[in-house]
Amino acid sequence: MVPEEKDILVTKASMPSYEEFIEEIKPIWETSWMTNMGEFHDRLKDQLSDYLKVPDLLLFVNGHMALEMALQAMNLTGEVITTPFSFASTTHAIMRNNLTPVFCDIKEEDYTIDADKIEALITERTTAILPVHVYGNVCEVDKIEAIAKKHHLKVIYDAAHAFGVEVHGRGIGTYGDASMFSFHATKVFNTIEGGAVAFQDPSLEVLLNYLKNFGITGKESVEYIGGNAKMNEFQAAMGICNLRHVRDNIEKRRLVSERYRKHLSRIPGIRLNPQKEGIRENYAYFPVAFEGFSLTRNEVYELLASHHIFARKYFYPLITDFDCYKELFQEVSLPVAKKAADSVLTLPLYADLPLSQVDRICEIIIHAR
Repeated sequence: MVPEEKDILVTKASMPSYEEFIEEIKPIWETSWMTNMGEFHDRLKDQLSDYLKVPDLLLFVNGHMALEMALQAMNLTGEVITTPFSFASTTHAIMRNNLTPVFCDIKEEDYTIDADKIEALITERTTAILPVHVYGNVCEVDKIEAIAKKHHLKVIYDAAHAFGVEVHGRGIGTYGDASMFSFHATKVFNTIEGGAVAFQDPSLEVLLNYLKNFGITGKESVEYIGGNAKMNEFQAAMGICNLRHVRDNIEKRRLVSERYRKHLSRIPGIRLNPQKEGIRENYAYFPVAFEGFSLTRNEVYELLASHHIFARKYFYPLITDFDCYKELFQEVSLPVAKKAADSVLTLPLYADLPLSQVDRICEIIIHAR
């Protein structure tokens, strides 16, 4: 009998050994302290602040609530300029704060918001810019900062893809007024579910802590309309374990990424993610744009799936084409983002992906020509 092919998914969670995690969480049974900013929570908070090179950082139950509450804490009104080429969470966080997203097109080469097109979208109602470091590609942070200062706007980065990324040694979370990180199981670093906000204004710490705990400010006092967005002790313990291994895992991801580049960098009709000088990458994703290739992106997707290899159309459709938004934004023209949504496929990439499987994936794509 021919053995069944094992599915290769687009990503796979990095986890410590079973024994390491069990040993880590033993004290929870001794204290029965499972949530409400316990010992594990505080340890992870301090360790992540050091690793990410940020002055202040708060932990949340997930990245979406981290972003939503960061926007709430800044007491924004009116319009927020953002990108349509992102996960749903980015725009949902804006809308759920009763703000109006204004979509700016992206740069073709790296899929981040096109800073040269931001200023034309600013109106008297604009209060913030919410760019996304897409696939770990760094936005034009200096240009965005200059625009924000000129027009007195807040900048909140969606850095869900950019854990550990640095620009000339500077942590990515130090740019803008705040940056949201996601620690979802599919990310470079995970706490099963989880997230964080890094911020520059120390006064935000007290407010964000209130907001993520129902707005409670004292034993008999609730001053804010908050939610429940606290990271629990089991999540934090997983994060402590995973942080011990994150450098090794990123190195493994680098080897996978470089193997893809070796095979695909000179194939006509295939465009790879750019690599920029001075950027410490995290190798979060491996996006490939199929532009003029013998097969369309969708055909490559189906071909790989027929071999039990499950890539992802990341991001498709555009946020402006979601059923919940398309009527609101049907007049918005975003040609570069639309092209990217129709042509980009993220290939499987995770720390434990065997290089032999990378070779196999590339062989299937190349032989399709």
